[in-house]
Amino acid sequence: MHGHTTRSGIALIYHVRYVNLSMSTVASDSQECIAASVDPHGRPVRSLRLSVTQRCDLRCYHCHREGQAPSSLEMTPDEIERIVGVASSMGIRKVKITGGEPLMRNDITEIVRRISPLVGEVSMTTNGTWLAQFASSLKDAGLKRVNVSLHTLDGGRYARLCGTDEIHNVVSGITNAMKAGLSPVKINMVVFKGENDAEIPRMIEFCADVGAILQLIEYESDREGANGCQFHQRFFSLKDVEEELSQRSLETTVNELHRRRRYVVASHEREVTVEVVRPMHNTEFCANCTRVRLSSDGRLKPCLLDRSGEVDVLGPLKAGATDSELKRLFIRVVNNRRPYWS
Repeated sequence: MHGHTTRSGIALIYHVRYVNLSMSTVASDSQECIAASVDPHGRPVRSLRLSVTQRCDLRCYHCHREGQAPSSLEMTPDEIERIVGVASSMGIRKVKITGGEPLMRNDITEIVRRISPLVGEVSMTTNGTWLAQFASSLKDAGLKRVNVSLHTLDGGRYARLCGTDEIHNVVSGITNAMKAGLSPVKINMVVFKGENDAEIPRMIEFCADVGAILQLIEYESDREGANGCQFHQRFFSLKDVEEELSQRSLETTVNELHRRRRYVVASHEREVTVEVVRPMHNTEFCANCTRVRLSSDGRLKPCLLDRSGEVDVLGPLKAGATDSELKRLFIRVVNNRRPYWS
């Protein structure tokens, strides 16, 4: 942004579009932070979804692999710390660690320990198979909370969806995460038509019993895949489920990210929160996305499903890029953000 920015202009920045970014001009630190805080569609960027590996011990049919091109390259803890530090200086306040399966890295606690002082919150999405062993050390390293993928409580169904039956280990991981104080624990349940859709009430009861939040997620595909027969055979709309939850709800709140609704409902004489994630063809979802992504091989991505605007950060870092140069790469990615479902 060119010219002098007044104090009132800073206050209004979230209500206007950031346009005409000049990558040839070296902006001041304050101007760069303002530029990076909002994309061309008026969406502030506050969180980073950080993939640390593409390795995984499961073979889930529905895995979107964080939208990454196949790569065995993994950033080192030093490189991750450097990039997260730059992101923090640009206004990033939350980091979500993902994979693959992040707990397959033997230095995962070191990564958490290095980046947790740089931002307000570090959380993690995991399949939970190794969580029982890592929960306490992750908490001590600075991890705040976890999302655990658990799409069914039936062993045979789990094996069909994920390649092997690991329910016992996952449930143990959830229990240990609760004991360690990784709170709240969220259970991610991707819902499939004719597979686990009838199991939603049972999963609500399970989450009420263990004290976790249930996150119901619609099966997602890109635009091309969404037109395929296989997708339509598996896609289950959560529209009716959400309407029922709304009617049952004792309290309804909204998660700022994607404007996801959270419903507090009664189950087994307890209260449980159920959050509904409906990204497909949902303009409200994209209009309220506040996230950029960093792949395990060091590429910043503006969107899960659209790789056209991604920028290599690790290459320049390895070549000796300064923090100012890395900040300009970050700004470029923010300026490349476009609502995917619009």
